[in-house]
Amino acid sequence: MSVHLNREEAVFRNELVFAPDAKAVNLENTLTNLFMQIRYDGCRVKSKVRNEHTLDTLYKYMCKAEEQGDLAGAAANEDAVKAWLRCNLTNLVFRGNLSKEKVSALRPTHLETFRIRNQKHTRDYLTADQVYLMLKSTPEILARLKDYLSKGFDPMTNFITPGEQLDIDTVAALHLVKNVKMDVRSTTKLKQLKPFLKDQAALFCDDVLRLLWYQDVVPRAVMIEYFRILVGFHLALYAYKLIHLLPRMVEAGTRDVVDDWNMVVDASGRLDSPLEPVACADVERSINGLNDYFRATFALNVVQGRAQNTGRENDIDYLLNELKSGSLELQTYAKLRVDDIFRRFGADEAEDAADLRRYIQYERDDLARYVAILARVKGPYQYKFYQKFLDNVSMKNSESAFMSGGRSTKHARRGVLGARLIELIVQLLVLKERQGVGGFEARALSVTELIAGIRSRYGLIIDGTSEPRFADSDVRTQLAFRANVEAFKDKLRQIGFYTDLSDAGTLQKIRPRYNRA
Repeated sequence: MSVHLNREEAVFRNELVFAPDAKAVNLENTLTNLFMQIRYDGCRVKSKVRNEHTLDTLYKYMCKAEEQGDLAGAAANEDAVKAWLRCNLTNLVFRGNLSKEKVSALRPTHLETFRIRNQKHTRDYLTADQVYLMLKSTPEILARLKDYLSKGFDPMTNFITPGEQLDIDTVAALHLVKNVKMDVRSTTKLKQLKPFLKDQAALFCDDVLRLLWYQDVVPRAVMIEYFRILVGFHLALYAYKLIHLLPRMVEAGTRDVVDDWNMVVDASGRLDSPLEPVACADVERSINGLNDYFRATFALNVVQGRAQNTGRENDIDYLLNELKSGSLELQTYAKLRVDDIFRRFGADEAEDAADLRRYIQYERDDLARYVAILARVKGPYQYKFYQKFLDNVSMKNSESAFMSGGRSTKHARRGVLGARLIELIVQLLVLKERQGVGGFEARALSVTELIAGIRSRYGLIIDGTSEPRFADSDVRTQLAFRANVEAFKDKLRQIGFYTDLSDAGTLQKIRPRYNRA
């Protein structure tokens, strides 16, 4: 069916709700652009280098650094240097396909590495904007993260700071970027918005703060990898919660609704896990909720367009209240838009127009009819790309996965906890706030305490035997949860956090890997 929407009507993304444009996101690109925004206080800037960066141009930067006396041996070992650049220092698109392979950017190991990037290959679809907005909600944590990421380099003098303990790959990257100037006159500044889900943004910032506790004891490469996993994990959590909560907020006319989102996660990693049906059902529930989420977003877009003449188009609480009120002016505006859409049908499209009228005839009012039309036209496109977005930010089918499956209809998508994600979560949850003095201290905790902490902090269910929604479940489901707990313990053993030294529960502890005086 052909329905003609104008440019304003076809826009789905609402940065007041969720900044990213849902596409197949690469988290390395998200970090590259995020570092640029952290460096320039929310701005995106362009490089003064107009030519494309290639392995050959990067090799020339290495030779220039050698001429400046910063390193030795680059000119005499071209093949070895290019192999190092290719394997350790750069991200590539179409890696391994020599006819199509191109440099996208330096690996984001330092705040300044964004200087060398090919913009067309490092699109992040505004995911960096969302992460920066969440970080900016707690400026002191953003400042601490910036201090850590920029350690070892003075951007005013373009010199590496002597005495800083940096790994060789980071030092090499800094030698590459120091001769690349940025055009600060050509900037795109992020709007001064606040995260829609305030509690979720605060949780992300607290996790970043906990991660920074390890900055002096964990190698930099591991810290950056932890941060990448954390960014993807929280983008996925944020998106899932929006899908669940936004329709309720629109219906209630306020953001003050109970956050009861939760998801069963399969800790076994097996495709034939006994918990697979339950875990798949939870992801399917979120995917099935996309249509309501799309309608809620389109409804907010309509009200926002109407609010531009009041100057309150960026006040999300005002927009929700106006949407709830369903004023006569809003309904009249929606009716005019619906009538305008039907006027766009040509004489040879009468059947399409009739089909659309039948589709919206049971909607409760003119605004609902207008939103239904928008969702029908643009919903399938968004539905397709939202699944790809959720797959990518959830790091599907990787060691850091928050989701697996999706390869076939036999094994549908389900929530999981990959080994690297478990490792990160354990490192965060073994930290306890020090009462009175601030900061954190590492302490041992039991598996039961860890499972309860993951449930209360992130809404992820490993053991559902005490969950109210599974109170009436059958024996098979209860046994599946018990098996899931055992699988979770096995994962903890594999990554070295848990050892059964005794049958006594008091001795079965997860002990911190790192302690600081």
